[in-house]
Amino acid sequence: MWCYRGGSISTEPRINDRIRVPEVRLVGPSGEQVGIVPLAKALELAQEYDLDLVEVAASARPPVCKLMDYGKFKYESAMKAREARKNQAHTVIKEMKLRPKIDPHDYDTKKGHVVRFLKQGDKVKITIMFRGREQSRPELGYRLLQRLASDVEDLGFIESNPKQDGRNMIMVLGPHKKKTEAMAEAREAQAARKAERQGVAADGEDAPSEETDLVEAEGTEDAEAAEVTEAAEATEVTEAAADEANAEA
Repeated sequence: MWCYRGGSISTEPRINDRIRVPEVRLVGPSGEQVGIVPLAKALELAQEYDLDLVEVAASARPPVCKLMDYGKFKYESAMKAREARKNQAHTVIKEMKLRPKIDPHDYDTKKGHVVRFLKQGDKVKITIMFRGREQSRPELGYRLLQRLASDVEDLGFIESNPKQDGRNMIMVLGPHKKKTEAMAEAREAQAARKAERQGVAADGEDAPSEETDLVEAEGTEDAEAAEVTEAAEATEVTEAAADEANAEA
């Protein structure tokens, strides 16, 4: 009787002694076709090259196996998958809610958020909320949505035209720039800012300060003055010794 124990099914390829077929179609380490060989011969070649025998096409007849460093192959595959996930763009819909009689300052603030979302490559759902008697003036909400779409037309377009949904009116704006492009530009801008900060720090370390120059200049002047004084004293001593010698003569 068959019984399922809830174990996970492995998706990794079979390698070396786990391969249970009489013969395989072998591919060499550099991708060259070796041909159909017995399994024992393939394992012998793998041991000779100090590599693993990896089953890369189990459904083929006979199965296709390749000689490779399986540990290195798994590491490189994991790095590629990680990079792919890093660059993967997810469609995100942001929402911004406004009132028909919104204050000009609040409108500018809300518009700033919409601009930021569109620059990031995200869609924006704009919702106009009507309260009380405002429900009898849907044209106020329509004009406000049209005004907002016109203000951000350089960054986005109307993907879904304004439509009434109960007490609300909804419009969806889509970005001109794709999410992947926005992410790439953001990474480039971050790298540029980092390089600029490092450059400023390096300039600050290398450039000598005016105070240091002044101290060095003063030290040089003092040294020169000391040398002149010592030379003058030596001259005076020499002249005095000459005078004494002449007097004795």
